[in-house]
Amino acid sequence: MCMLSRSELRKICMTCLYQIDILKQNNLSYDPEEILKENLSVENEFVKDIVYGVITDEKEIDEIANKYLKDWDIKRLDKTGASILRMAIYELKYMDTPSIVVINEAVELAKQYTDEELVKMINAVLDKFMKEEL
Repeated sequence: MCMLSRSELRKICMTCLYQIDILKQNNLSYDPEEILKENLSVENEFVKDIVYGVITDEKEIDEIANKYLKDWDIKRLDKTGASILRMAIYELKYMDTPSIVVINEAVELAKQYTDEELVKMINAVLDKFMKEEL
């Protein structure tokens, strides 16, 4: 069986977090384990760490995002962009991936799934967070 690259795993994280965000917005209950199983063919610690980490620390992550989103709020971003930003902030803050890798991966995901404006916003937020807090 082929191993997924970190980029592919981040795409799965984004998808899981997006689905959870939609369910929460609609006040529907969800089981993170089930969502992970639907999106992952085999259990993966990296994906679990990020998905559960973002769920657990979402309030703090959103506060960090809002601090650097000038005159904006993470809840105003589209769900895909918000998911990308949350998982990147989580990975920067709590995991030992080099910041340049995290930011680059987040920007690449954003280029694929969001618009130019959001790509710039995500890049700016992560860059400022990295420079000021890490």
